Amino acid sequence: RCSCCGAEKRMPLSERTYHCSCGFVLERDHNAAINIKNEGLRLLA
Repeated sequence: RCSCCGAEKRMPLSERTYHCSCGFVLERDHNAAINIKNEGLRLLA
């Protein structure tokens, strides 16, 4: 899931950089960390 726009995309584990159709580009693990943080904040709200 794109941490910028929320679009979902399946990626093989060998692909290390997340490229979204909205133009957002970020290292795969950093994008995942942002998504985990945002979900935690959503659950606490």
